[in-house]
Amino acid sequence: MPKKPSKSPAGKGPRTPAKKPARVAAKRPTAASQATPDLSQERIVRALETIAAHLAAQGKPPAGRESFRQADAYVWHPDGRLAAVPRVSRVELFLLKGVERMRDILMENTERFANGLPANNALLWGARGMGKSSLVKAAHASINAERKASDKLKLIEIHREDIESLPALMEQLRASSFRFIVFCDDLSFDGNDASYKSLKAVLEGGIEGRPENVILYATSNRRHLLAREMIENERSTAINPGEAVEEKVSLSDRFGLWLGFHRCSQDEYLAMVRGYCSHFGVKVDDEALEREALEWSTTRGSRSGRVAWQFVQELAGRLGVKLTGK
Repeated sequence: MPKKPSKSPAGKGPRTPAKKPARVAAKRPTAASQATPDLSQERIVRALETIAAHLAAQGKPPAGRESFRQADAYVWHPDGRLAAVPRVSRVELFLLKGVERMRDILMENTERFANGLPANNALLWGARGMGKSSLVKAAHASINAERKASDKLKLIEIHREDIESLPALMEQLRASSFRFIVFCDDLSFDGNDASYKSLKAVLEGGIEGRPENVILYATSNRRHLLAREMIENERSTAINPGEAVEEKVSLSDRFGLWLGFHRCSQDEYLAMVRGYCSHFGVKVDDEALEREALEWSTTRGSRSGRVAWQFVQELAGRLGVKLTGK
């Protein structure tokens, strides 16, 4: 009898050899896919550095009185170190011209704080070179000139790029019996920089809040600490533009004291030049001094305290006069 064809196990016809799956060609990473991991890695590194700074600060004993006796000014490092500054680079308070109103307000606020009374964090904003940071350093020195060593204010500078470690600094200062001005020069934020949120929590809004013995002074060329195009971009792209912008500009609102610095007039500029020359003993005929000072400001395209100081340095160097003061 003829043999019947064998059935497949499932009864669905003869077996067919299994096909091997086709190899899928490995896709090469595109430029966009390479950029994303790099950006994520950078954020992870930054986050780890911030965590390390917090742990380093927590591992240190609280800063006592003795640790702040060696100097009146310090620079904060995010690894938890406070480096003493034996000699602060500053100018005398009376040499700052054209900023008398801002000077008086800041001095009153600083003196209140030094005496243990309520005082506001201060934001000094406005035109470049008009003495914002010079005023902070001069006010600190002026207040300390009349105080005993045990009651002197301590000035601590924190760099803009280290602002995320500010809570760790506050933790160190909270336990000290001294009073501190924490100073950040040229404070501003760009792009997707979210480190301003650390500052917001320290100024107001955090559970612990700002220590009673600490006040924060910052200088910036921007009133809201953010670039105008950054704010405009939030308005144009956010689902709720009002809320997005409010969240960004609320940082500057947490400074209770706003001091605006504006470009000086020609008379104020010349008064600055004459004040420096008189103080440092640079003797020049007044007519020649005025002519050269105005020519210097024209070549720089600006009139400010910084330009006046740079002109006096040039003039003193040419005349062989050392700027040591009287």
